[in-house]
Amino acid sequence: MKKLAIICMGIFLIATSCNQPKKGEESSASEETEATSAEGGFSIVETSAEVKFTAYKTTDKVPVGGTFKTINFTKTNSGATPLEALDGTEFSIPVKSLNTNDATGTRDPKIVSFFFGVMTDTENITGTFKLGEDKESASVDITLNGQTANIPLTYEVTSETYYTFKGVMNLEDWDALDAVASINKACEALHTGPDGVSKTWSEVGLEAEVSFKKN
Repeated sequence: MKKLAIICMGIFLIATSCNQPKKGEESSASEETEATSAEGGFSIVETSAEVKFTAYKTTDKVPVGGTFKTINFTKTNSGATPLEALDGTEFSIPVKSLNTNDATGTRDPKIVSFFFGVMTDTENITGTFKLGEDKESASVDITLNGQTANIPLTYEVTSETYYTFKGVMNLEDWDALDAVASINKACEALHTGPDGVSKTWSEVGLEAEVSFKKN
C-alpha cells in the first residue's frame, strides 16, 4: 500500500509539472491579452455616418439645413470604446454632395459655385476626429479653404453603438468671410429679412451621426 501511494503521488507531481507554463510563457500570454484589449472591440460602420449642417440667413437668423450625401473615410481604427475607435479617423467630404432639399434645384448649385467655388481647394472638406486625453472629450480638425482649425464637439449616446456629435463652425477661423460675402451677394434678395437687411451668418451648426459595430 505504501508503494502504491508513493507511485500515485509521483504521477500527480508529473502531471502537475506538465501543466505549469514554461518560463516566459506566462508573460507572453499576459502580453497577448493586453494587446487584444488595446486593439479594442468597436469600429465605425462607415455607411452609417451622416453629416448635417445648419446655415443661417437674415438678421433674424433663419436656419437653412442640409446634409452631405457622401462621406469617404480615408483612415479608420478600432478601439476599446466607440470614442477610441473614432480617434484618428480621417474623412473627406465632396462639397458637390451637399443637399439642402431645395425644391427649385437652384440653391445647391449656388452654394457650390458662390460659396465653395471662391475658396482654395474647393472640391473637398477633409477632417480628422480627435479624442481628448481624458478619453471623454472630443473634437474634429477641419480643413477648408486651405486652412485647418479645430471644432470642439459635444455628443449624445443614444445606445452603446450609436452616437450623435454636434459642433459650431465659425467660418472666420478658415479665412472664409470672402466666401460668406460672395454667397450673400448671390442670394441677396433671399437673405433679406423684414428689416430690409441682407445677411448671411458666418456661423454654421454641424451635426454628425455615427453607428459602431462590435468586432
